[in-house]
Amino acid sequence: MTQLIECIPNFSDARRPEVIDQIVAAIQSVAEVKLLDRSSDLDHNRTVITFAGTPAGVEEAAFRAIKTAAELIDLDQHTGAHPRMGATDVCPFVPLSGVGMDECIAIAKRLGQRVGSELQIPVYLYEAAASRPERVNLENVRRGQYEGIKAEIETNPDRKPDYGPVKMPKAGATVIGARNPLVAFNVYLTSEDVDIAKKIARAVRQSSGGLRYVKGLGLLVDGRAQVSMNLTNFRETPIARVVEFIRREAERYGVGIHHSELVGLIPQEALVDAAVWYTQLDQFSPEQILESRIFSSPSTAGSDSPKPASFIDELAAPTPTPGGGSAGAYAGAMGAGLVAMVAGLTIGKKKYAEVEAEMQAVRVVAENLRKELTQAVDDDASAFEVLMATFKLPKDTEEQKSARNAAVIQATLNAAHIPLHVCEDAVKVMELAVKCAESGNANAISDSMSGFAMARASLTAASCNVRINLNTLEDRSPGEKMLTELAALEKQADKLEKQVRKIVKDRGGI
Repeated sequence: MTQLIECIPNFSDARRPEVIDQIVAAIQSVAEVKLLDRSSDLDHNRTVITFAGTPAGVEEAAFRAIKTAAELIDLDQHTGAHPRMGATDVCPFVPLSGVGMDECIAIAKRLGQRVGSELQIPVYLYEAAASRPERVNLENVRRGQYEGIKAEIETNPDRKPDYGPVKMPKAGATVIGARNPLVAFNVYLTSEDVDIAKKIARAVRQSSGGLRYVKGLGLLVDGRAQVSMNLTNFRETPIARVVEFIRREAERYGVGIHHSELVGLIPQEALVDAAVWYTQLDQFSPEQILESRIFSSPSTAGSDSPKPASFIDELAAPTPTPGGGSAGAYAGAMGAGLVAMVAGLTIGKKKYAEVEAEMQAVRVVAENLRKELTQAVDDDASAFEVLMATFKLPKDTEEQKSARNAAVIQATLNAAHIPLHVCEDAVKVMELAVKCAESGNANAISDSMSGFAMARASLTAASCNVRINLNTLEDRSPGEKMLTELAALEKQADKLEKQVRKIVKDRGGI
């Protein structure tokens, strides 16, 4: 299957077409990508560009676009109706085919590091790539906009970027992340009263108690009140439901819907869902769409295909890998999975409405950690196999011996670095488990504790693998920093364990 990723960067300019032309040219200079859409709004003074291509092509095109925008757009001179914090305000990656969210997260992190170091632009990670729960939601990251962040970035630790300088250049800061398909959807009202649009936006958006997966603002665009929205999960909250909600709210103020518009592209599924809802089709199936039937391909998967061996089967096999390091990562992934489950069991419950936003963020971060730790299962085994291979390198000459020794040292450090990263992730899972035990669904408090226990086991197993690898080095100095980091993580884990045990005893009686 062809690997395809979509990128939808938003640029803080629309009133100078020549600037957008140069950004588009930068994107199109990469052969492996295709420009899909270009949408500019003069009142917002913002342009949304959509392109797609191979993972490597999309990553390079995004960097060139951000670089070009930074050279041409000065945020000190920028005004517009839409909130913004950078020349390239936001740059999300969306998996389309042949790739998963993990690859998009990896691209977001690589790009963020490159933009921060090469272009000296502060970069914040958001959505599925977020490094902190509070940065999952874009509005949290962008609060205060360019001017507010510029005033605080050097003094407020909460404003410290994930990559790049702790100083705001004229190109501002950029938010980079990974997410599922999003529908940017605006509804115009039969009124020029922007206060009505703001009231409706407040009613419809999730953060104010409205519909889930809806973000909204009330704006004045082209002399007409507009409810500007991002629908972050059109499957859970369909477009039709949003439109009808706004229609009813508008009637309260004696106005109606004048028209609506899309910004950028929309998945076909979202339009089909809206058509089915409005036409009230009964027992509809997507297979009834002519084009779907024409372009569908028969499944090649047979029911008699042999089942792959489970990880537990592989662990029990008399082979060096997977071993204790992989098992530690697997335990951490289970812990993250339990944390995500508890957060999910809390979301949507009236009793826990006050902590719903926090639990949504916890769930996103826990899922990221689960994926990272799951990947570490294979990474740990691969690192050990590479280390074993270096011992088989030739050592007949002094030159060969020198090369072999250097390779062994590098492979050993890598074999220690992977479980150290598992330790870091395990402690993050513990922190989330404490949050769930403290504020999550009380009926699942034992699951919060179980998740913590799995993460603690992960730390224990992974730390053993860090030390056993570093102990084989004749020169211990390269590993001293890693051991210091490990000791700090273990100390933090001890503190968290005391905390979670008190919580589960006081709140759950266990």
